[in-house]
Amino acid sequence: MRDDWRAWLPDCKAQINDNCVKELETLYVMLSVSLNEAIDLRRKGEPGKSYEAVEVARVLCGRFVHSLEFVLRGIHRHAKRFALVPNAVPLGPENFVGSRGQRTARLATLLSHVLFTQRSRFVHKVVTLQEMVNDLGGDFSEAVEDLISGLHANSNLQWEALDRCHFDLNTCLRETFVLLKSFLLVLPEEQIAAFEEELQLSRLRTASGRVPFRHGRFAAVPGK
Repeated sequence: MRDDWRAWLPDCKAQINDNCVKELETLYVMLSVSLNEAIDLRRKGEPGKSYEAVEVARVLCGRFVHSLEFVLRGIHRHAKRFALVPNAVPLGPENFVGSRGQRTARLATLLSHVLFTQRSRFVHKVVTLQEMVNDLGGDFSEAVEDLISGLHANSNLQWEALDRCHFDLNTCLRETFVLLKSFLLVLPEEQIAAFEEELQLSRLRTASGRVPFRHGRFAAVPGK
């Protein structure tokens, strides 16, 4: 049975959504399986193997973050270029476990209520998610580096950081799915083909996982 929201989309738009969801979900599941394997090996007292598994998780996290950012950039670019006005609900701080994610969500919610128009609210949420995803990817990579370096006598903090990043990346993924649906609802039919071409994600699966996290900030300029 089709979900309620899909009843509002023509098949061509629903297919774009389904393709994006399938690709991103696949990459996230690969990351989750690898991280869970590393955690299980640690619990079994096999630190060497757990570090090998967590290094694989870092590469998979890079690929997942790269693809998720790619989708968000495509939505952001298209919405701004064509002045589309999708609906957007503010981020909920309670949906994040990391302190930075909670702070960012609270600030974004405050700004959306006092400063932004409906269109600006959507664009700002997309940009905020881009920044959060980039930061979480960087934090994940740094935690793995700290674990593998062996410089920390107590590695609990690094494993806890990986768990928080993993959880909050999942929150960002679910928020991206909501934004994509809202965006597709208002996407004009004559722009469907161009947007579909822009979101050919399968080629990213084989891209390098070592993407440059924190390579720059995104300019959150409210639309008029």
